[in-house]
Amino acid sequence: MENITSDQIADMEKHYRISLINSLVGFRSVNLLGTTSNDGITNLCIISSAFHLGANPPLIGLVIRPEREHNDTLKNIRSTGQYTLNNVVPEWYKQAHQTSASYPSGVSEFQACGFKKQYVNGFKAPFVAESTIRIGLELRETVDIELNGTTIVIGEIIQILADANLIANDGTVDHIQAETMTVAGLDAYFLPQPVGRLAYAKPGVEPREIISINE
Repeated sequence: MENITSDQIADMEKHYRISLINSLVGFRSVNLLGTTSNDGITNLCIISSAFHLGANPPLIGLVIRPEREHNDTLKNIRSTGQYTLNNVVPEWYKQAHQTSASYPSGVSEFQACGFKKQYVNGFKAPFVAESTIRIGLELRETVDIELNGTTIVIGEIIQILADANLIANDGTVDHIQAETMTVAGLDAYFLPQPVGRLAYAKPGVEPREIISINE
C-alpha cells in the first residue's frame, strides 16, 4: 500500500497533483451551469461541485473557482440572482466538456458549443434544452472561502423541469433512465449502474432492499 504524505503532495508535478486530488473522492455529479448577464448575454459552464444542502427549504450548494477576467459565471449569478443546473447526457458530453474552455468574456458557450437555450416565463436564466433534468435556482447566500479563494454559492430550487416518468411515486429521480452522467477528476466521464435501494436505516435492523432501482 502506498502512503502519500502532505509533503509529497506539495512536491508533485502540478498536473499530476491536479489529476490525483480531483479524482481522489471518486464519482461526482456533473452539470451544466447556465446563467445570463443583465444585458442578456448567456453563459454556460460545466461543474462537478454541486451538492445537496437541505430539503426544506430545498437548497443546493456549489463551489465556484476564483473570479477571473474571462469568467462570467459568478458575476452573472450575483447580478441576476438566478441560474440553472442541467444534467449531462451521453450524446452531449463532449460538447459539455468543451464549455470548460477559456472563451473570452461575453462569448456564449451555448452558441460556441452547440447547445439550445430553453426559458421559463418569469425566470431569467437559461436552461439547457438537451438535458433531461433541469433545475432553476435563486441565489440565497454566497460564502467566500479565504483558504483558496473559491466561493460557495447556495441557491434555493424554484423550478424543476423533467419528464414525469423520471420521477418515481416516492419522489426519487430515476437518473439511470434520465441518462445522467458522472465524472471522476476533470475529464473522465461515466454512466452509473444501478445496484439497489435500501430501507431507512435503524439501529439493530439489518439493511433491507425495498425495491430494485430499475423496476
